[in-house]
Amino acid sequence: MDEQNQQPTQPPEEQKVGRVIRIKPFTFIMFTFLTILLTAGLTLFALTFGEEKIVEVKVPVEREEFSKLYDAYDELNEKYYKDLDPEKTVQGAIDGLFTSLEDPYSDYMDATESEQFNADLSSSFEGIGAEIQAANGYIKVVSPIKNSPAERAGMLPEDLILEVDGQSLQGYTASEAVLLIRGEKGTTVTLKVQREGVDAPIDVTIERAEIPVETVYGELLDGGVAHLQITSFSDETYNELVTYLEQYEKEGMTSIVLDVRQNPGGYLHIASNIANLFVPAGENILQTEEKNKPAEALKATSGKKYDVPVAVLIDNGSASASEILAAALLETINAPVVGKTSFGKGTMQAAESMDDGSTLKFTTGKWLTPKGNWVNETGITPTVEVDYPEYASLPYISPEIELKEGMISEEVKTVEQMLQALGYEVGELDGAFDNTLEAAVKEFQQQAQLEPTGVLTGDATTALMTALRDQLDEDDRQLKAAIDVLNGTYEAPPAEQAEAEAATENE
Repeated sequence: MDEQNQQPTQPPEEQKVGRVIRIKPFTFIMFTFLTILLTAGLTLFALTFGEEKIVEVKVPVEREEFSKLYDAYDELNEKYYKDLDPEKTVQGAIDGLFTSLEDPYSDYMDATESEQFNADLSSSFEGIGAEIQAANGYIKVVSPIKNSPAERAGMLPEDLILEVDGQSLQGYTASEAVLLIRGEKGTTVTLKVQREGVDAPIDVTIERAEIPVETVYGELLDGGVAHLQITSFSDETYNELVTYLEQYEKEGMTSIVLDVRQNPGGYLHIASNIANLFVPAGENILQTEEKNKPAEALKATSGKKYDVPVAVLIDNGSASASEILAAALLETINAPVVGKTSFGKGTMQAAESMDDGSTLKFTTGKWLTPKGNWVNETGITPTVEVDYPEYASLPYISPEIELKEGMISEEVKTVEQMLQALGYEVGELDGAFDNTLEAAVKEFQQQAQLEPTGVLTGDATTALMTALRDQLDEDDRQLKAAIDVLNGTYEAPPAEQAEAEAATENE
């Protein structure tokens, strides 16, 4: 061996023992590599598709916290007496994840529910027109939309919807309830409603309609007061509002009443953009606090400012973005806030679409007022508190029932209260349909150009509730108070004045 190495120039003579194939080193190496690769491929194919697998491949659990969930699913899948629906099972697990948050504003929506959710952001949708949320196992009305079937039927903020067409909503999410409440225009839905101050639940039948998502309504009142009602904060709300403001400014606008009563909220950035029309540049509009992020202040920027006296109208249906606007103007330019204490929603949500069309809507943080106050579950207390008249909360009367002389019921008492609020003489409010009430009903029917039968049902009942709603609009105590505050002529009612003086003395 050593000799051969020392004399490489002379190769040894080949022995003729058979035919020999000479292969270059590079070709040999490539041939070997391809052979190994082919063998590996055949082996993998056999392991994967063969009738008898040599090795059972198990997917490792990357998230240890989900191992219990996997175990539970495997146990059910193997031993439950029916076959599982994998898609339904997974959706149920995600639903449970959101339920565990105990957050009424976080929700998982499947593809169908997501479609309904996205319809709220379009130009219109079909339904009754009410913002709802899950509350204490039932569904609570945050606010009916202006001029919607829900408003015309007398639905109020904080009404609890117990049933829809006889189906209990206990334990339903808001998205699930929406699927039952909405429907094609022209169809009807019957809601069983529990109202604060009313002993028994009431049935409210509402005809669904197309709900246009027009978000700003304006009127220029005597004295140049621009009354601008904002019903929600949607994509076009800022542009709609600016259109009114520019028009009224040319017509001699002297002051502004921003009306966000029964406005359930909407986009935060739209509310802040509107606030920016009034808040001086450099001052806080709001502050936000999100997970793993430092607190951030959103400040007003330069640009067009409306430097006229401004008041804000709120009530218990004013939530979220409505409260952002009210608080911003209250704490920066000292704008008077008139009405009732607002709803109290101080959190922010985001909606993330999934590949299958479902949506995850969840709370991402909380917002604070310019001075750092959190109004969640407490609301904004108005600087001038003015309540609605008592008749504003009277329960709905179904046009399908017939009320006539000789009957005694809670519905009859409600009719007495309605007619009394409209100025009719009804006698004692005792729930008894007597001669005096019959005469009042006939008088109302004549004025409404209906046949004066003295029996209240059908069109007569509908006309009565419409007249009461019109009366409420005409006798808008909160709007009148806001105008008086702007003009410096507001006088508090005697009881309210006494309370204010007592508070001053205690200070």
